[in-house]
Amino acid sequence: MRMRPGMIAAGLAALLIFAGFVALGVWQVHRRTWKLALIEQVDARAHAAPVPPPGPPYWAFIDARQAYRRIRLEGILDNDHETLVRAATTLGSGYWVMTPLRTGYGFTVLVNRGYVSPEQRTNHSKPTGPVTITGYLRVTEPGGGFLRHNDPAAGNWYSRDVAAIASARGLTNVAPYFVDADRGSGTAAPVGGLTVIAFPNNHLVYMLTWFALAGLTLVGFGVFVAQDRRKARA
Repeated sequence: MRMRPGMIAAGLAALLIFAGFVALGVWQVHRRTWKLALIEQVDARAHAAPVPPPGPPYWAFIDARQAYRRIRLEGILDNDHETLVRAATTLGSGYWVMTPLRTGYGFTVLVNRGYVSPEQRTNHSKPTGPVTITGYLRVTEPGGGFLRHNDPAAGNWYSRDVAAIASARGLTNVAPYFVDADRGSGTAAPVGGLTVIAFPNNHLVYMLTWFALAGLTLVGFGVFVAQDRRKARA
């Protein structure tokens, strides 16, 4: 039976829509594979033995691929130059206490010592003398957060922007990353160990959705063809 021009146009449109949905589904397959590999890599880093902090020769290579690596720091906390950064945690809203730690390697690392409530802003522990801290390497957070920009002049910080904090506090030779400290044995603020390591992985749902829509496109076109043929016979 000779196909009418309208049927040909509908077939081409259905084919294009079908191909688009399939392409999106395949893309989600690749995204899911990438996400699972990322989760596996981060999990391996997060559970590995702590290593010394990366020094200046490695700073140019610090990016998301090193995030959540376990770090062991030894040095002196510079409590006079700590910075409070807005935080939203499982303990409530408050602040991260970002304190420079002067290492024995000749450079400084910003340490997120943990959470303090608004009432504890000026009333939290400030260890003096040599300390040993373990935690996760975190990538700097430039710009701001909570839909607000950092305002160093006013002392309002909404993200852990290492370079900006170092500049505002007059710190030099500062590593371009910070370290989220583990929770200590004591109960005094700040409370560490609140790092959330979680990556949304909805790619399987998206993949099935796109492939299902591709299948429904074929079903819809089949119904259209069947109806058209019934009309032609009538």
